[in-house]
Amino acid sequence: MATIVVSHGAWSSAWAWQKMRPLLREAGHDIFTPSYTGLGERAHLASPAIDLDTHVADVLGVLSFEDLRDVVLIGHSYGGMVATGVADRADGRVAKLIYLDAFAPKDGQSLFDLVGPETEAKMRQGASATGDGWKVPSNPMPPDTPADYAAWAATRRLPQPIKCLEQKLALSDRPLPPRGYIYCQRARPDDVFRQFATRAKAEGWRYAEMDASHNPHITAPEELRDVLLGMMK
Repeated sequence: MATIVVSHGAWSSAWAWQKMRPLLREAGHDIFTPSYTGLGERAHLASPAIDLDTHVADVLGVLSFEDLRDVVLIGHSYGGMVATGVADRADGRVAKLIYLDAFAPKDGQSLFDLVGPETEAKMRQGASATGDGWKVPSNPMPPDTPADYAAWAATRRLPQPIKCLEQKLALSDRPLPPRGYIYCQRARPDDVFRQFATRAKAEGWRYAEMDASHNPHITAPEELRDVLLGMMK
């Protein structure tokens, strides 16, 4: 049995993993899907002060207070920023780090560094126009998301504090645990994650591809379960 902890994506929270939790538990694993400060059921805590370190601390708190060890840590999308910081600071509690169509930063990189200046400018413009300058409005769900689910999710996806995207991740000299990368290869206009898939293959991480868009935990949960189970072996 594995202990799985998920670092979810931007604008999201634990609710986005509701399809995956029973599938992985039925397969014999335990799974924790903490919500970051200011998102999901913790929306009442939203503030301009929330940054990447806040979200890293959220997940580290779960590892510590639940006394979780030998953890398989999954970072989805922005959650790759969070998961990388968690794995670096978790005092050996993380056994495997799996990026799910996620950002895989190096020391000193922010999410804005990785998306490029054009996307950064769009996000900053959105925060300025509709988010009081500190809240970045959510991206739309991928077009293959079932319409009923997309409508349901639209009421739950909340603005992301901009400091989370601005803050550069500071890593120690400690080696990270063994890593894997799951790349969702279905065509999309801005494939910012291909760079990390290329790096994963070049550096010899465990690697898998899925014929899915950016949220396979929503659009292809059974297939994602199978890919994860294979990568956790």
